[in-house]
Amino acid sequence: MVIESLFVIFLGLSGGLAVGSGLVAFLTMLGIVPRLTQLTRTQRYIHFYEWALIIGVQFGTWSSFYNYELKWSALLTIPIGLAAGMFIGMLAAALTEVLNVLPILAKRVGIAERMITLLMAIVFGKIIGSLFQWLYFVD
Repeated sequence: MVIESLFVIFLGLSGGLAVGSGLVAFLTMLGIVPRLTQLTRTQRYIHFYEWALIIGVQFGTWSSFYNYELKWSALLTIPIGLAAGMFIGMLAAALTEVLNVLPILAKRVGIAERMITLLMAIVFGKIIGSLFQWLYFVD
């Protein structure tokens, strides 16, 4: 019984270290946070972005260990959800910008002159998909 518990502890720690180091390598090697600050013209706040990521990951990790429910009103959760969604959206935009995904896609498909149309299609598709998920699948 003790050996099984030690094995599970070892397995959990090694898996967490692998995932954590992969996330750090992903964010560091691709320069996601610096590019995000360039896109938003907030380079002087880069330390706040970094600390927000660190604190958010720590909070998410520790909160996943416990089973609790927050009884917040919808008026409080709406701005929190909007802020989280905007941050994830900007992080995804910085990632696509760093990897030059959209220009390569536009050139391959042959619509390089319609880049704004491609971006708006992605934005509206994401909005409609999110609304469909929340209005249809979430009770």
